[in-house]
Amino acid sequence: MSNINRTDLIKQGAIWAFIAVELAFFSIAGKFLSVTDATFMDPENMLLLLKQSAPIGIIALGMTIVMINGNIDLSVGAIFAMSAVILLDSMGWAWMQSLGVWSIPISWGLALLTGVVLGAINGLIVWKTGVDAFIVTLGSMLGYRGLVFMYNGEQPTSHLNWTLVDFAEARFLGLHTATWFLLVVALILWLVMTRTVHGRNAYAIGNNREAAVNAGIRVGPHFLWNFMLIGFLSALSAVVFYSESGSVNPNDGMLYELWAITAVVLGGTKLTGGYGSIISTLGGVIAIQLLRKGLGHIGSDTETVNLVIGLILIAVLFLDRQLNRKGKEELRV
Repeated sequence: MSNINRTDLIKQGAIWAFIAVELAFFSIAGKFLSVTDATFMDPENMLLLLKQSAPIGIIALGMTIVMINGNIDLSVGAIFAMSAVILLDSMGWAWMQSLGVWSIPISWGLALLTGVVLGAINGLIVWKTGVDAFIVTLGSMLGYRGLVFMYNGEQPTSHLNWTLVDFAEARFLGLHTATWFLLVVALILWLVMTRTVHGRNAYAIGNNREAAVNAGIRVGPHFLWNFMLIGFLSALSAVVFYSESGSVNPNDGMLYELWAITAVVLGGTKLTGGYGSIISTLGGVIAIQLLRKGLGHIGSDTETVNLVIGLILIAVLFLDRQLNRKGKEELRV
């Protein structure tokens, strides 16, 4: 096995090994420190954990492709909130209510279209101006959040549709609807990144943008498609989540971008681009949710959870840097 393949195997396997350690630790610690009588690895608890992973997970999977490109999107939380507002508000329109159950797919379509349009705006600005995606999406994060407040002030937008609630709470083969959305998105994006020209181009651009341009890859349109994709997935995340909850506040989705980026980095994707894995990001999402749920299981408060995840993230970035440095030194020998 080559040095590069060995390093890749370590990176991709590390997150799943970490998940195994988490499960073992919280199962043992829970016997002594748990604030409830339930066992941590109770099947229902694990199924609920997967369901709760879906909103951030769907966004993180899209963030993986953007970061493989060497970009980043800080506006996903605001797009999430804006799409949710459109979803729920549109169901209350008079002409929509007259359509009965047919208003559901139309509302979904409007919410998803909102995400695509907002993502396209990000992509076009990055493409046409050449401004770094970090700066562009930082501005759009503030701008899109402003749109959310302008749309309905500081009041929550609510509309509970029991048909949607039944759909969101349904189970198939034991898994919740939200979990199926997460798994299907992961499968589709894995196929895109490993079996298509678009996926190969994403890695090529992230590795060396200038070389990709010289190779004839249309970098600008490629960026546009990926920002539209993550906008779509942010909206899909909102559709999945708010179909069940039925009420969105203007501040909902705040810090989602940071949680998504954390999951992607924990999964081994390089911040500088050129390397990443959809499956490993899925592991990163599960690892974060396990930490949050596990620490809560043994009585830790929110501040402790955030501190632990922050320290682990720093450690992962340090180890990633060391592995990359060692790999480069071995290649020179």
